[in-house]
Amino acid sequence: MTQPASPAPRLPAAIWALGFVSLLMDISSEMIHSLLPVFMVTVLGTSVWAVGLIEGAAEATALIVKVFSGVLSDYWGKRKPLAVLGYGLGAASKPLFALATTTGMVLAARLIDRVGKGIRGAPRDALVADLAPPGMRGAAFGLRQSLDTVGAFIGPLLAMGLMLLWANDFRAIFWVAMVPGFMAVALLLLGVQEPAPAGPLSASAAPAVRPNPISRDNLRRLGSAYWRVVFIGALFTLARFSEAFLVLRALQGGMPVAYTPLVLIGMNVVYALGAYPFGKLSDSVSHTALLAWGLVVLIAADAVLATSSHWTWVAAGIALWGLHMAMTQGLLATMVAKVAPPDLRGTAFGFFNLMSGLAMLLASTVAGVLWDQLGAPATFVTGAVFSLAALALLWHWRGVNR
Repeated sequence: MTQPASPAPRLPAAIWALGFVSLLMDISSEMIHSLLPVFMVTVLGTSVWAVGLIEGAAEATALIVKVFSGVLSDYWGKRKPLAVLGYGLGAASKPLFALATTTGMVLAARLIDRVGKGIRGAPRDALVADLAPPGMRGAAFGLRQSLDTVGAFIGPLLAMGLMLLWANDFRAIFWVAMVPGFMAVALLLLGVQEPAPAGPLSASAAPAVRPNPISRDNLRRLGSAYWRVVFIGALFTLARFSEAFLVLRALQGGMPVAYTPLVLIGMNVVYALGAYPFGKLSDSVSHTALLAWGLVVLIAADAVLATSSHWTWVAAGIALWGLHMAMTQGLLATMVAKVAPPDLRGTAFGFFNLMSGLAMLLASTVAGVLWDQLGAPATFVTGAVFSLAALALLWHWRGVNR
């Protein structure tokens, strides 16, 4: 007698809840970030070089802080409290943008917001890896990234609509952005239950004093395969500077100020539609090959953005940028989760993001300097050169990762 087929495994409800937490916070953040470069340049009189420095410093802060929160989550054996703290700081920073009257105030608000992102990032990613069935981690990271990215295009869409409705009143929109931010914190508190710690730190065998996650022995346990992923991730980040430059490129190409949020809307629609399918695909194909194809798409995006003179062509480059994000961002998180020991996942994500954060600071600062000194094409040509370097390194390391 034929046995009935067992039901296909499903992602836990907590994974979905984390995805919707990300969605709500991204609506809040992107309502502001989609307008912030234009606000700084047109209202506050900030130079493009300063925009690049602020964006690089802000994103680098978020990625660098992740190393400390990741290590702490492993040492403490808990992920959720740090995630709540990080999302709470992100929500609390939103009123500061509405109150900002100088570039320095914007920088302070961005740093507080990104510290919150840094605190929540590694514990949240480790929590996703802890909650997901081992054979579905790619799908889990892809789903969370996809929902996160849905928020990343709903936010700019709302911003654009309100800009048209309220006659380009930046500050009123920044006030509205508070609402989904605090909704995200409430959903995390009520909708996600943390599982018991894995590995040597499990509840059944927890020592009285937990070992230091960044001791020499534990760092050695991370292994050479992990450090290869860290290095390629940092080189990849050098090639992919802040999306603020995409907004400024469209503005330079003649896009009206009120419609500049369309840049991030378009990019994130492509990103959201592709993140889950590519995440699921990564569970069954070579990670190295998929990452290489993502770099090829990024090179194509840089080529279009470097040579385009009208915003309609810039839109094609932005769509390619979103496609490369869909192919690679969840994939890099999956690669880290694959090679890191379960009890060191927070630390592993933390160090990965530390190196990526330093690379982001360098990349966005250099991009801004090149833009001011040599023009926008030089910025995107340099990004393509770094992409080619990452592609060459992947070719050298082919076969290291599945």
